[in-house]
Amino acid sequence: MFSGAQISLYPMADDFVGVILGALGALDPYRDRLRIETDDISTLLVGPPEVLFPAMRDLFVAAAKSGNHCVLSAAVSRGCPGEPDDPICRSDEIGGPAIPLEERKAAALSAVHATPSTSQAVAAQFSLYVMGTGDHMDEIYGCIDFLKQSGVFERSKHFCTKLRGDAGAVFATLNEAFCRFGPGAGHVTLDITISANSPTAV
Repeated sequence: MFSGAQISLYPMADDFVGVILGALGALDPYRDRLRIETDDISTLLVGPPEVLFPAMRDLFVAAAKSGNHCVLSAAVSRGCPGEPDDPICRSDEIGGPAIPLEERKAAALSAVHATPSTSQAVAAQFSLYVMGTGDHMDEIYGCIDFLKQSGVFERSKHFCTKLRGDAGAVFATLNEAFCRFGPGAGHVTLDITISANSPTAV
């Protein structure tokens, strides 16, 4: 199965290049487990979710530690039928048969609650898209129920859900939403925006 993310990092700073280049070192521990391609719009990270989400978290936290307002925009996808399989994406988190929804919600909550703190506060909004299944709304409602118990749920918005909390718990929640909901071998996508140090945080 193919899984990956197109990400763009936006530091709101005069020295935005320095902030981005300084944060890139946070990807170094993951480079042997990800395929990374950059162009003038975004960076593609290809690899299993258990590597993708920690890599995105560490990149974003490194940029946010600059104290500048930073935003990460990401389109994350797994199982797209138009993408070739890639051995680097092999994962124990996705691809198997789906266990009952209540068991998946409980496992997702356990994973989030066990996540270490990064000491970096963030806000996020995201949308989950479960493709090609007749029961996609059951999966989305199950995910929403999980989110409301996650400890980082802030509120529902039009077309998305808003999260707020430590970056560790927020990225872990996004990872669990991506992996636990929708068919194990099916096409699932997330549309994510994450912000830190916003001068207009409410």
